[in-house]
Amino acid sequence: METANYKSKTLSSITIQTATVAQTADIANLSRITFYDTYAQFNTKENMDQFITEHFSIAALTSQINDHNNIFLIAYMDNQPVGYVKMREGKIPEGLGEEKAIEIERIYALKNVIGQGVGKSLMLESIATAKAKGKKMIWLGVWQQNSSALQFYKKFGFKEFGTHIFMLGEDPQTDFLMRKMI
Repeated sequence: METANYKSKTLSSITIQTATVAQTADIANLSRITFYDTYAQFNTKENMDQFITEHFSIAALTSQINDHNNIFLIAYMDNQPVGYVKMREGKIPEGLGEEKAIEIERIYALKNVIGQGVGKSLMLESIATAKAKGKKMIWLGVWQQNSSALQFYKKFGFKEFGTHIFMLGEDPQTDFLMRKMI
């Protein structure tokens, strides 16, 4: 189901769709590539391999896509998968308050399309999806050392409200928690 169509700086068409199990392989491939490109230089091969195996296998992603608490939106540019968002309902961290909220658990785009509107399109569609579900707030966790992601979220008006520990394999890492009223 096509839910949005945006133009990027390169005038390539970006289409966002709600993902189904039929797109699991595309999501798995995007997950592995983007996660590795973003975090491999800062982490051990063992921790990277453990995380990717546990979270980005076809079985794990099929289960996540089938979970009614999750929403996956996949971005296509020139009919090729180039990024996705995983939104999750239900889990609310301390310090968030009583507002109806939804989490952006992942927002990933291939390195070669960063700056071409894919992330922006995914974020705008995430906000529209949250509003359609009656949410008043979107929240997320972002690794404290991921400065480009922090800048991206701040451009969209996200503000820090706490921290939590994210386990990358055996390595506990600190994420900033950020929220945005919508």
